[in-house]
Amino acid sequence: MPDWADVGQLSRWVRRPLWGWILLGLGWLGIVGGLVPEATAVRVSRLGWPVLLFLVLVKPVADLCAEAGLFRVAADRLARLARGSATALFWLFAALATVTTVLLSLDTTAVLLTPVGLALARRLRLDPRPFAFAAIWIANSASLLLPVSNLTNLMAHQRLGGDFVAASWRAQLGVLAVTALVLGLRWGRRFSGRYRVPAPEPIPDRVLLVVTGSVALALGPLLVAGVPAWLVAAGGLLVVWCAFAVRRHPAAAPRRMARLFPLEVAAGVLGLFWLVAGLGERVAGALPPVEPGVVGQLTVAGIAALAANLLNNLPVFLALEPWAGGGSGLVALLVGVNVGPSVLLWGSLANVLWWQSCRRHGVRVGARRFAAEGLLLVPLAVAVGALLA
Repeated sequence: MPDWADVGQLSRWVRRPLWGWILLGLGWLGIVGGLVPEATAVRVSRLGWPVLLFLVLVKPVADLCAEAGLFRVAADRLARLARGSATALFWLFAALATVTTVLLSLDTTAVLLTPVGLALARRLRLDPRPFAFAAIWIANSASLLLPVSNLTNLMAHQRLGGDFVAASWRAQLGVLAVTALVLGLRWGRRFSGRYRVPAPEPIPDRVLLVVTGSVALALGPLLVAGVPAWLVAAGGLLVVWCAFAVRRHPAAAPRRMARLFPLEVAAGVLGLFWLVAGLGERVAGALPPVEPGVVGQLTVAGIAALAANLLNNLPVFLALEPWAGGGSGLVALLVGVNVGPSVLLWGSLANVLWWQSCRRHGVRVGARRFAAEGLLLVPLAVAVGALLA
């Protein structure tokens, strides 16, 4: 058993990285100092805690899936299914990213699927950047259809209820069509050749592979069935950790497990929730009423996309939701905060998680490059989605 009395090790873990705890402290100061009304802080916390708990619990599931070799095996199967066609491989990966986002959420795609694309590129000696950008573009763009597809949807679902899919499907199809077009024009031409189909890679522990794969596949149906997202993630984590413990895998050690929980990210987002919601309510109060029809939908989506890139999409949704109204206005708001944050890295949690995955796998994408690529997609995708809201 690890020595949890080692206060120095534990304190270093708590401080990792510092920015999240600084944002949480700033948010608390905003409440104490009156910048954020107490009622706003309570409302934001009530809406946000299930979302943040889901994030904290699903990240270790993804990391343990990686430890079991799930990504490497998935990459191997895709490479063999494409039968040596680089074009087929790229679009198979894009299709898998779409299904994963719709059923498992964009954060799951950013964490689970990005390593699959990067592992494919490394093994087949292909350029990893098209797979990386396909993963994050689709993660943001395919996140409109179901309540579980995006953390913002989970909050909007409280207002739309059973009408969510009926309200969002047209915008989702339009955004996906634009994303496929831009992906094909920007990256598809790089995959016109062929590659040598690799031999199957050995599986180090088939039991862990089956358990992690089963959990990953079960997350989507359970979420669609209406089970609370945080409870699904908690159950999946318990099953996976027990399997690792029974197999005596080093990743099951408490100290290693503790490092997998992104508490610093959740803390920073909660602080942002408080600050942006408090400030946003004042700003939203100064905005003109939303006009009915296409003009209003484009205005809501455009303002939401701009604000989400600058401040992060989750707190921006909370701040602008009362102003956007219901029906098409709320769907246009989702278009802006879901699809829009593909320009600045801090625009969504999925971007941050994706960026961390890329760095861990040796692919470095700077903020300027991310913004330049995102500007090829976002304006057209947001406009089409807003028109169809």
